[in-house]
Amino acid sequence: MSKLSRFVSGWWSQLSFRQALCLMLCVGALNIFSFAPIGMWPVQIAGMALLFALLSQHQVNSVPRRAAWLAWAYSLSWIFSCTSWLLIAMVRYGDLPIPLAVAALALLSAGLAMYAALSVWFALWLQRRWRISNDKLVLIILPALWMLNEWLRGWVLTGFPWSISGYALSNTMLAAFAPILGVYGLSFLSAVLSGIFSWIIISRFKKQRLVVGSSAFVAIFGAGALLTNVHWTQATGKPISVRLLQGNVEQDMKFDPAYLNASLELYRKMLTAAPADLIVTPETAFPLLTSMLPQDFLPRLNAYAQETHSALMLGVVVQDGEARYTNSLLGFSPLHADRAYRYDKHHLVPFGEFVPFGFRWFVHMMNIPLSELSVPDQMQSPMAVRDQFVMPDICYESLFGEEIAAQLSHQIASHLPVATILLNASNLAWYGNSFAMPQHLQFAQMRVLETGRPWLGVTNTGSTVVINADSSLKAQVPHLTRATLESSVQGYSGTTPYIFWGNRGILGLVFFILLTTCGLSQRAARKSHN
Repeated sequence: MSKLSRFVSGWWSQLSFRQALCLMLCVGALNIFSFAPIGMWPVQIAGMALLFALLSQHQVNSVPRRAAWLAWAYSLSWIFSCTSWLLIAMVRYGDLPIPLAVAALALLSAGLAMYAALSVWFALWLQRRWRISNDKLVLIILPALWMLNEWLRGWVLTGFPWSISGYALSNTMLAAFAPILGVYGLSFLSAVLSGIFSWIIISRFKKQRLVVGSSAFVAIFGAGALLTNVHWTQATGKPISVRLLQGNVEQDMKFDPAYLNASLELYRKMLTAAPADLIVTPETAFPLLTSMLPQDFLPRLNAYAQETHSALMLGVVVQDGEARYTNSLLGFSPLHADRAYRYDKHHLVPFGEFVPFGFRWFVHMMNIPLSELSVPDQMQSPMAVRDQFVMPDICYESLFGEEIAAQLSHQIASHLPVATILLNASNLAWYGNSFAMPQHLQFAQMRVLETGRPWLGVTNTGSTVVINADSSLKAQVPHLTRATLESSVQGYSGTTPYIFWGNRGILGLVFFILLTTCGLSQRAARKSHN
């Protein structure tokens, strides 16, 4: 242990600021290994622990500006590495030169990393204002504010919560906290574990702290293990048969006029190949506006739904009038014979579906269609399919667990039909054979944990899956293949604490911890002064 102690104290605590900055850029990039498909979540705990340890050093701690830069560098490289698949869309399909695409992603990552920088600067301000010790800084203040930094990243300016730290814990025992506190609760636990590890590092692995810290790790994971025995929801109704269609249409062919008829015929044949209780296509499977489809196309599919007693859900772009378009799912079934069920995407993708203020010049340089869509209401009804109610969302919306929870909570409070099955229709062909697909699947598993409901994921190129209500994979088809996933799914009813209070639970807990810590620290400082 003494050799380890000498090694640890011999380099990181003596780094210059520039060396520490470079180190954080490297360590932050390693976080990509914490998420799917690799799933080495301890990498994230160790990297954040090193950041917290550096922030507690006097040469950094005494200059808040330096501390903020270290957090910014760590977060920038974390976000850049975990979203590097965006380069595929910008270069291959957006026609941007590679240097400009890299610069654009770096600019996006730099902007999002500002939340981490501000949270660290505020942590050091609190430490001075309320006379908080370094131990409390790394064990309480930094973990709490790190969670708030990620929450802000997922909320401000429509939010971009991709690869926030809580997702890395989705396949650990700590995932059992998700039905209570959601993904941001797991982010807080991840930061707490990093704080404990940092606290041990700062002490140069003193035996007492090593024992206390190890005990805290065991207690946290033990609590997660106990919570795995709690079942918040229960099976309801009879299972339904599903057919999920993965057409594997290449993105550069999808909107090519020469292939439009082939795409329409492909999905028409896949839809009508066999009946099922629910048959679903991916997002925008039909690459034409509804007003441009052949006149008899949708009526023929509706007739098939009536004849076979199947429910069809189709990914299309609906035109409601001049310059009014929505990315939608249309549903035909015996219960929707006269009027199609409709779900409209409400949380739009910046640059892909709407243009943020001041960035139209950038969009004009790209060649991605449908950059401006209408924004419908968030609260929409699920679609009845035999004994079950299926609540869709589209692509990017699966990142926002609080919105899915709010929809379920609204349905319960308003005594409306409550969704028993969640469904996501996506088109990830923009991002090729990248980490975007397994990461998107990992985020879907988190939504299952938060709501206690099974998940159907149907995509153009992958991942097309059925996820059980316990977040385990029931069925999946290979990526980048044309296939139909045939399975059954059992609906679940009931409510989790997260459905009831959303992110308010973890936000209330964190603010209570911060206020209590600051108050107790100031009281202790006054007593020692007197």
